[in-house]
Amino acid sequence: MRPSDPAPVPSLRSTPQSDDLQPAEAIHPVVAALTEAARGWRVPVVTEMARARRDPFRVLIACVLSSRTKDEVTAEAASRLFAAAAAPEAMAALGQGRIAKLVYPVGFYNTKARHLVAICRELSNRWEGRVPEEMDELLTLPGVGRKTANLVLTQGFGKPGICVDTHVHRIANRLGYVRTKTPRETEFALREKLPPEHWIVINDLLVAFGQHCCTPVSPHCSTCPVSAHCWRVGVGRSR
Repeated sequence: MRPSDPAPVPSLRSTPQSDDLQPAEAIHPVVAALTEAARGWRVPVVTEMARARRDPFRVLIACVLSSRTKDEVTAEAASRLFAAAAAPEAMAALGQGRIAKLVYPVGFYNTKARHLVAICRELSNRWEGRVPEEMDELLTLPGVGRKTANLVLTQGFGKPGICVDTHVHRIANRLGYVRTKTPRETEFALREKLPPEHWIVINDLLVAFGQHCCTPVSPHCSTCPVSAHCWRVGVGRSR
């Protein structure tokens, strides 16, 4: 082997055998290894904001802005928006056009601006300006799905929840920990299997891991901190 060649990746299963899945406890070393590795990774922007100031309203708004948008863009857009209005009534009063200009260039900024006005009106009219802290109530807000609702619960209120986005869905399946077809299925599979102490942290860890190492295409398996614990389900080409 030439000195410049990468270390060989261990030969692990690329497809599941029969109905095998990793046992529930297999996640413990994964979480431990990713917690250590994450010290050198930037945390997701919504988590970063929640750590600086645990405010359910800010978490909710930032999460809506973050969909299909890079973290750096989300952070700047949220900063501009909160500088203009930091409470639901004031934000609704800005109007869709003003909010759209403030949050541009987040993805789908016009649609998100419309949702934000509607959300803020709902908060003002139905909950006296407060963000509800129950899943069923959060899901009644315009443009709010289970991913956003779970993130508000975990990061805004510190309550149990499992936020599943594309990274969590992909990696949980790639590890061989679950076998699901959609993020929604993954959330409910993890609710049945994932030890409760990992519920809140799993999103932060797997999102950062997915952004820095376990990418959708050609993941960095040769330098992966959890390669010894991963079944590499569905992985073809890797680095």
